[in-house]
Amino acid sequence: MPSPQPGAGDHYFSADPATPSAPQAIELVLPEGRLIPLVTDRGTFSPDRVDDGTRALLVEGPPVPTAGVLADVGCGYGPIAVAIALRGGPGVTVWAVDVNERARDLCRANAAANGVAAQVRVVGPDDVPADLVVDQIWSNPPIRVGKAALHELLSTWLDRLAPGTGTAELVVQKHLGADSLARWLTDQGWTTGRTASRAGYRILHVEARP
Repeated sequence: MPSPQPGAGDHYFSADPATPSAPQAIELVLPEGRLIPLVTDRGTFSPDRVDDGTRALLVEGPPVPTAGVLADVGCGYGPIAVAIALRGGPGVTVWAVDVNERARDLCRANAAANGVAAQVRVVGPDDVPADLVVDQIWSNPPIRVGKAALHELLSTWLDRLAPGTGTAELVVQKHLGADSLARWLTDQGWTTGRTASRAGYRILHVEARP
């Protein structure tokens, strides 16, 4: 029997995916040897395995601070949010943000299953406190949402970085415009550099405005 197909217009960035639910268990192995069990589902981003971009970010990204406020923008079912919460330890709070309600439910469950539910705050975009200031952003942003929506999303979150000290780590596929995005970010006043390339992806390091 063929697998159920997504409904018309149904994407991982849909707020309420119409794709029939079919949960499955996968694993993420971090370079330091830590094993993270995760539950995924249809209607979310890369449900069959942790995607190469996320893996690249977790391998090539900087050390996670042991204190402060972090954010995973476009968290999906939570591989980045859970990983950085585990790496940072109890002194960090991670805001895991996604428009997709199914993904948010999975992120909450995965945070709980890995013992970091108290650190990971999973919310929709409209539930983020207006005065939230973030020390570090980690994101595999939803490039396929379209350039205008992507630029609005990144502008909103980069403006939340602590002035002069906050940083963001973004992973973007080279062939989906990583270099042009880096130029746009720089043109908007965020100092941006490429810190690594891995498996066809660029890791962009973005610094908060002064």
